[in-house]
Amino acid sequence: MGNPLGRTVVAIAVASVLFTAGAGAQEVKHYRFAYDQPRTTGYGILGDIFSDKLKALSKGTMLIEQYPGAQLGQEPQVLQLVKSGDVEFCISSSANAATLSPQAGVMSMHFLFRSEAHLIKAIADPEVSKAVKAMIADTVQGAHVIALATLGLRNMYSKREIRKIEDMKGLKVRVQATPTEDTMFPAYGAQIVHMPFGSVYTSLQTGVVEVAENGVNVYLANKHYEVAPVLSMTEHEANNSLVWISDKLWNSLTPEQQGWVQAAADEVNKSQPAKAVELEHQSQEKLKSIGVKVVADVDKSGFTAIADPYLDKLSKELGPHAEKIKNLIRAIN
Repeated sequence: MGNPLGRTVVAIAVASVLFTAGAGAQEVKHYRFAYDQPRTTGYGILGDIFSDKLKALSKGTMLIEQYPGAQLGQEPQVLQLVKSGDVEFCISSSANAATLSPQAGVMSMHFLFRSEAHLIKAIADPEVSKAVKAMIADTVQGAHVIALATLGLRNMYSKREIRKIEDMKGLKVRVQATPTEDTMFPAYGAQIVHMPFGSVYTSLQTGVVEVAENGVNVYLANKHYEVAPVLSMTEHEANNSLVWISDKLWNSLTPEQQGWVQAAADEVNKSQPAKAVELEHQSQEKLKSIGVKVVADVDKSGFTAIADPYLDKLSKELGPHAEKIKNLIRAIN
């Protein structure tokens, strides 16, 4: 006949497995992941890496819904929504992160990154990432950073060529509103204009600004070449990004779910930088093929002569976290 107690135990175990499977099946959660660039940019690459990895680790129970192109607002607004818990995840540039944590401005310092190879290595470096997370944990309430990423180096674009620092004199440049930008561009002899990214196209068109600066793919994806057909490869700073999660969501997750989220974020940190830079190269070829003038041989010596002394000065003024991050990045070969 067998052991009736044994059969009962087996039955309970089977019921328990079925119940768990049923509970698991019901608990598919969808999370909003917001960013302000088109899906075709390095932000989309980031979103896909994160989404795919999280879906795999959670066996389909944690699904990311991407909201590209500023559907949920520009970055400063979305950061506030993540802090309040109304949006679960977002990407922000380090410059916009500086609206919450001024020391994040260190990531936008001019000529902090010596080359694309240095940028890829630095952003993917676990120690750099750890230092940035610690800075945000120390200075921001309501949200924290789980990964770093990049969209490559930033370049200037205009209706005219910028081949050397003298070409900047008196030009009105749209810059991100950070102490770094507000210090550096005037030091090059330019005038600065602050405005949201969404206003850049018409401002270049109407002459409100004469120069804007961004990554190559962002310039392509947003069709800024239509109103500023000359791209000068100044590579003066990096387009770095932070991936944020709301504390409201994080605190509601089980330790296992938190582990999945962080592992998916680590995958972003490790593999997105090289993919984003590859996209920059593809974008430059595409721009050349549609007739955009790319000035590859910019003489950077005049820019770096002015920028170099500011690296130590500005990072020190920003604070101890900023100084640590700057030192870590500069030490990477």
